[in-house]
Amino acid sequence: MVYISGEEMTHYATKLLIEQWIEPHFDTSQWESYDLSCKSRDDTDDQVLSDAVEAGKRIGAIFKEPTITPSAIQVQEMGLKKAWGSPNGAMRRGWNGITISRDTIHIDGIELGYKNQVLFERHAVGGEYGAGWNEVGQGTLLTTYIPKDGGAPFVVDKRDLTDNHNVCVVYHNPYDNVRELAHLFFKRCLEHKVTPYIVTKKTVFKWQEGFWATMKKVFDESYKEDFLKVGLLDRSGGDLQHLISDAATMQLIRWTDGGFGMAAHNYDGDMLTDQIAQVHRSPGFITSNLVGKSDDGTLIKEFEASHGTVTDLWNDHLAGKETSLNPLGLVEALLGAMTHAAQLELDAKPKDKDVKNMHSFVNNYTTTLRTALHNTFRYGQGTRDMCGPTGFTTEDFIAKVAWRLNRYLAQQTEEQAPPELKEEDLELPASKLKELDQKALMNLFEKYDKSGEGKIDFKNFSKMLLKMGVAPKKQG
Repeated sequence: MVYISGEEMTHYATKLLIEQWIEPHFDTSQWESYDLSCKSRDDTDDQVLSDAVEAGKRIGAIFKEPTITPSAIQVQEMGLKKAWGSPNGAMRRGWNGITISRDTIHIDGIELGYKNQVLFERHAVGGEYGAGWNEVGQGTLLTTYIPKDGGAPFVVDKRDLTDNHNVCVVYHNPYDNVRELAHLFFKRCLEHKVTPYIVTKKTVFKWQEGFWATMKKVFDESYKEDFLKVGLLDRSGGDLQHLISDAATMQLIRWTDGGFGMAAHNYDGDMLTDQIAQVHRSPGFITSNLVGKSDDGTLIKEFEASHGTVTDLWNDHLAGKETSLNPLGLVEALLGAMTHAAQLELDAKPKDKDVKNMHSFVNNYTTTLRTALHNTFRYGQGTRDMCGPTGFTTEDFIAKVAWRLNRYLAQQTEEQAPPELKEEDLELPASKLKELDQKALMNLFEKYDKSGEGKIDFKNFSKMLLKMGVAPKKQG
């Protein structure tokens, strides 16, 4: 897979957890790594970003650490040539971005903001993020469309500017991939058993009607019956509902039981998912996965935490102070990339035994690590955002999860196969044996079979009888 490194506190923590959680169990030498720190981008005149985008398109599974988009002040502080822009736009364009999936992360036994999962699909392209703009004075602004097929140009918008100081902004929303977004969204809602909603401001922004119309058409054609069968439209009146973005902001606060999904335009999705993060405790408890498509139709997935580089903790770390970073969002992103990489390889080589074994190994490993991570929080050994002042430091928490992970994985591995018992080994007839819990008998036998040879010596036999309370006692 592709590994994109960033900087500051999240880079430090990710490096630790890879060393302690991943590398003892995986050979990471085949990962293609790209350094998107400000210094690296500056040194390479941003060639490293182009290389990372190309690699992601070729490989299809990407993990990205949080990165810095330098401000004017940071350009001076770091001695950079220029204020390099956010890498996200280049990635979304290079990977034919369809959607940014942002979902709540849950830990069994710990109440966060939403009781059940909330899903969100944010259209990955268009809107204000790619806008052209300029400051102008009085005059006339024309927005003219020139058809590619040679048709006659026409004016999309004409307005007279009467103020001496104006900011003119022009942007568009590409809608070709909205059908693909719809399929991804509705499939995920069915998989996670949540009720879907579509969010726009189409009552005011009439141009957003096409987004809703496309989503509704895909839903009616391909998914409505499936949602009805499992009762996921009961809370929405038996059909796919549209929410005005203003109403959606209110419902996000009210619907704390969760169990719903929303899909929206790029900017609305950005704002609404920030609100979800705050209701659900913090951005550290939200995933952020960019989904795009390669030229051959294979899904490209890039996984990252939805928070930044955590500069305040990094400054504390540099000052020699204790820090306590919760790496949950980072870990979910890393596990997501590893799982997708294994799935892509299985899709390419479905009959390869080694590939199938690796796919199973990765799935078991990610499940086990997630269990070890969550249980560490549940045992009160989490970071200070969860456990208060007595919580673990960044380093101690990562070490504790590593200990628990290794213990859980070791419990899954038998040093040798259990003994196979034949009929003649059993003093009970087969008809009588059927009445007994053979699995429980075997577990009890293995408990006292200290040598693992399928035999119990006199000492262990005595211990067993004493434990069971059936050891014969002297008479008289």
